[in-house]
Amino acid sequence: MKTFKFSVLLISISLLMNTACKKEPIPYLNGPTSQQITSDPTISELNNLVTGTESGMRNNIAIYLDVVSMIGREGYRFSGSEPRYTSDLLGAGNAILDNNTFYLTNPWGSRYNTIRNAYILIQAATNSTYVTDAQRKAYTGFAKTIIAYQLLLNLNLTYENGIRVDVADYNKLGPIVGLSDALTAISNLLNQGQADLTGSDVIFNLSSGFSGFNTASGLIQFNRALAARVDVYQQNWTAALTDLNASFFNLNGNFYTGVYHVFSTASGDQLNPLYLPLNNTGENRLAQPSYVTDIEPGDDRINKVALRNSPATQSGLTSNYDVAIFKTNTDPVSIIRNEELILIYAEAKIQTNALTDAQTAINVIRNGHNLPNYSGPLTQAALITEMLKQRRFSLFYEGHRWVDVRRYNLLSTLPLDRPTDHIWKQFPLPFSESN
Repeated sequence: MKTFKFSVLLISISLLMNTACKKEPIPYLNGPTSQQITSDPTISELNNLVTGTESGMRNNIAIYLDVVSMIGREGYRFSGSEPRYTSDLLGAGNAILDNNTFYLTNPWGSRYNTIRNAYILIQAATNSTYVTDAQRKAYTGFAKTIIAYQLLLNLNLTYENGIRVDVADYNKLGPIVGLSDALTAISNLLNQGQADLTGSDVIFNLSSGFSGFNTASGLIQFNRALAARVDVYQQNWTAALTDLNASFFNLNGNFYTGVYHVFSTASGDQLNPLYLPLNNTGENRLAQPSYVTDIEPGDDRINKVALRNSPATQSGLTSNYDVAIFKTNTDPVSIIRNEELILIYAEAKIQTNALTDAQTAINVIRNGHNLPNYSGPLTQAALITEMLKQRRFSLFYEGHRWVDVRRYNLLSTLPLDRPTDHIWKQFPLPFSESN
């Protein structure tokens, strides 16, 4: 499928989404432009909403990944103009996580803005007389899948402090719900999305980030891949294996097959905000030193970092290695890919005591990165340790390390960069959610 640029397609939608999820009504929601979009939209207008929804998923993704990667001690974000990366996020001294600053409110607000756009898409598709029922189901199934994914990212931040999941009507928002209820709601949304996509007719275009997954069957595979991720968060191991079988999981497939955020230099589009030149000064994304010291000799995942010409230092932190995942400012950013699915398969097999199957999957990962077969004990505890180790290096700077050690109660094993630093379990709810 041909790549196309994202652009600001609907000015009225940008007006709708000028704030994060809040208790008070959103301005302009019932304005005439909004009513026109949702009353009886044409196929072109529906497709513009799809494009806007996909594009919005990228907003502030760099801040989100920097935040979870720093708290999870995967890397450092050095910024000459923003000291809170190295103070608040690492718990330096008396620093705390602020509930009303950019590193929380920006990604949180962007996720709910995308959710709002997706709900507008659902309303518009429901009311459109220009589409068949099968085509309508494709729009709503896609939208529900994206809503679930965006909610999950915000839940990763606030965790046991919860999120709002009932936000379809911004004039009447539902309450904050806890972790378990939020995961259940996200899982239910994914199931609804799968049901809608089944037998649907996809007539809208998606970017090249969805290449291979831009049909009804492909979107179902994407949906089930996300469902498998949610399943392991819920410790629903049998469901994870079932959902993997309906996804694009391939034990012997390419690790990088999956769905991505894409970027371009086209006018009106975004560049990859995670890209920084190697050996940069002032603005840096750096590997936490333990990434290099803990990796096994010969592991080709060492190439995810690059030795600097000289160390970078800020606020008592030093690293000799840049994060080198993104080689250019238009490289894609993973949403979910097969390597993660193989590791989910390994985890579910470990937890269901199918240890030989788990070992096979772990060896697929190890061999795929130039390492010999796993030779440790074939016990559940040992294989969990090995699985988490492989997730650490395979999914480096993709937003998983902090989540993984937290769900296995291993936050205390993360390295402290400075003697007075602290490891955070979760973010507070944003200030906007308490007013």
